Amino acid sequence: MRIAVLSDIHGNRHAFEAVLADAHAEGVDEAWCLGDLVGYGADPNACVRLAREHCAICLAGNHDLVVTGTMPMDDFSRNAAIAARWTQDEMDLDNLEFLRRLTPDGLEEDIGLFHASPRDPIWEYVLSSLLAERCLDVQEQRVALIGHTHVALSFSREPGQGVDGQTRAGGALTGIGSGQWLLNPGSVGQPRDGDPRAAWLLLDTSAWTAQWRRVTYDVEGAGAAILHAGLPSSLAERLQYGQ
Repeated sequence: MRIAVLSDIHGNRHAFEAVLADAHAEGVDEAWCLGDLVGYGADPNACVRLAREHCAICLAGNHDLVVTGTMPMDDFSRNAAIAARWTQDEMDLDNLEFLRRLTPDGLEEDIGLFHASPRDPIWEYVLSSLLAERCLDVQEQRVALIGHTHVALSFSREPGQGVDGQTRAGGALTGIGSGQWLLNPGSVGQPRDGDPRAAWLLLDTSAWTAQWRRVTYDVEGAGAAILHAGLPSSLAERLQYGQ
């Protein structure tokens, strides 16, 4: 099966639509979302509708959970809290109910799915080999998909060896047929690795390969929507730099 793995969309309709078009062109069988459909962007309802239509699996991220009232607003930064309150006011009831039904972890095709990590599906940022090793020690599946960091990367461990971790540029292809793996597709809607293009992962469970992909989208349009909504200007500016 060829799967489009997406994460951290954050209300960025422009990026989400571009990624879905790229995934369709690649002939994927399904799309899986690792959470944070809403957050910093100005089109939360459009993003939830797109996920409901195109994603076979969708997890809840921390930004989804705060918008539904499951998590306290005090756990978030100032700008994230401002965006969350605005999103709460904007959400259609049916889309809000959809978010309320989501959980931050799951299992599909013997692959672990986590918004953040196998140890903490909601909050842990797995950005180092040390943390990845601790996650690999507890994860029950050979391959797990994680998001939350907004950085495209992978961590792997062969039997009797240490953890190999690296960031992944667009186009990077690797075989994942042996060993343990943590795969992060990067962020659709707010990349933080210096590349402003939307990120996603093409996972092939027949060939056991993973390819990290980047897609150009209308960054200016996404930023203009944020400013028009009255959200903090920094949320629009950072999109231009992938930060």
